[in-house]
Amino acid sequence: MVELHFSFIIPVYNRPQEIRELLESLLKVDGAFDIVIIEDGSQETCENVVDEFKSLLNISYYFKTNSGPGDSRNFGMKKAKGNYFIILDSDVIVPSDYLQVVSDQLRERYLDCYGGADKALDTFTSTQKAIDYAMTSLLTTGGIRGNVRSKISRSYEPRSFNMGISKSAFIESKGFGKLHPGEDPDLSIRLKKLGFKVGYIDGAHVYHKRRADLSKFASQVFKFGLVRPILISRYPESAKPTYWFPSVYTFLLLLGIILLVFKLHFILYFFALYNVLIFVDTLIDYKNLKIAILSILATNLQFLSYGAGFTLSYLKIHILGQSPEKTFPKLFFN
Repeated sequence: MVELHFSFIIPVYNRPQEIRELLESLLKVDGAFDIVIIEDGSQETCENVVDEFKSLLNISYYFKTNSGPGDSRNFGMKKAKGNYFIILDSDVIVPSDYLQVVSDQLRERYLDCYGGADKALDTFTSTQKAIDYAMTSLLTTGGIRGNVRSKISRSYEPRSFNMGISKSAFIESKGFGKLHPGEDPDLSIRLKKLGFKVGYIDGAHVYHKRRADLSKFASQVFKFGLVRPILISRYPESAKPTYWFPSVYTFLLLLGIILLVFKLHFILYFFALYNVLIFVDTLIDYKNLKIAILSILATNLQFLSYGAGFTLSYLKIHILGQSPEKTFPKLFFN
């Protein structure tokens, strides 16, 4: 295996404080690396923050017109000095042993593209912890953002908040496309089709702050739902029955509410049992009543929002045969 030289690629849009926290965490990371910050047309730039760290870290800073996170990552990878790129969102905090874990794992089992898990720190807000639970728990998403299942899943798709890709894989694949969100699974699928090795690295986690309230979270997940049928239309082989689960959840919940008119409660009993499981599981994890209650809200918002987006998108694209770009233009950066 060629000796690896790592470059952190970090796009940012109007979030200088996030960059400060991220760079402070990178100060503590063991190993040699350079950092490329790409300011994606921000009005509130982080240039002054980056300047404070230039004597402490090997940083390059670039300002460009707004063209979306995918194109910004591609821009950063073209400017980077390394031959293996680690892509991070601006709202993450990196553990000090992150690079050592990645290096050790790639030496043992080389991957052209890897993904890692996201976790919550004790200092995160209750809402951030609840959203983290909804997106990462085995009971909610099956742990698709990083757990034991992800290590062995052949269909695992790294996410760009915590993702590594070799320079050769980037060059051959041409990097991220214009779709957003969904540019990361799109790239993962293309890499697999090109024959590159894609997988999960256990222990290469970051702490993902997700500066969103429950309303913004629901909006974000709705877009995730819109995107998946677009990806299925591009790559039919990527379709899985599990993508329908949130839509089925939404349909059965609505059916259960309608059946209340006829005094039939049996469907809602299953929903009540499931939500009790979410409550108990979160309570065991965090030992906090507020987080347990918020986790129920976050989980249901996730299912209902994703299910609504997926159903709408599938109907328009796969049933009515509409063009994704014309139907959902805001999901594509020009």
